[in-house]
Amino acid sequence: MLQDYFNVIAQGIPTSLLLTFVALTVAFFLALLLTFLLSMENSLIKGAINLFLTLFTGTPLLIQFFLIYAGPGQFQWIVDSPLWALLSNAWFCAMLALALNSTAYTTLLFHGAVKAIPKGQWETCAALGLNRLQTLKILIPYALKRALPSYSNEIILVFKGTSLASTITIMDIIGYARQLYGTEYDALSIYGMAGVIYLMITGIMTLILRQVERKVLRFERLES
Repeated sequence: MLQDYFNVIAQGIPTSLLLTFVALTVAFFLALLLTFLLSMENSLIKGAINLFLTLFTGTPLLIQFFLIYAGPGQFQWIVDSPLWALLSNAWFCAMLALALNSTAYTTLLFHGAVKAIPKGQWETCAALGLNRLQTLKILIPYALKRALPSYSNEIILVFKGTSLASTITIMDIIGYARQLYGTEYDALSIYGMAGVIYLMITGIMTLILRQVERKVLRFERLES
């Protein structure tokens, strides 16, 4: 019976992994952009970004799922616009919620890494006559390498966050588990099996990410 449960629930693995990959890709590039903007000298832009960060780090991800999925339908002008083709799609809304949430946390992570760059490196770039944007193009990749261990945790958190996608009708790992529970009523075995699947995948992801970290951060060991 457990094998049957596994076979059913495992059907949701591709959806969960695809959601994770697309959301992380979108979030990574948005976070890079916001990190650049936060590092520039523009108080208006900084204020807008900080408001975005406060909203998405200060509210539960589940609420963000519901607002992005159900909220736009309350406005007729959105329903009548071309955007409705995307905003009425549950998969897109789930991806968007995960991406925006991850963007907020990743921006804080990347910006913190930029601020932690030694003052001497900023001064060296200034002495070479580089402006702020040119300096950031050089120093941000260096900061991202140092942020990799913390960013690895964000990758795992986004994958686990996909478990909320079933609340807006997405058939991911938990979606199939809930469907199976509706017919079998064996909560312990079914949700326990779903937990085992998440544990297996996060374990594999953790091992891969640790290998990547050791390879990318090899330059620090060479410097020391």
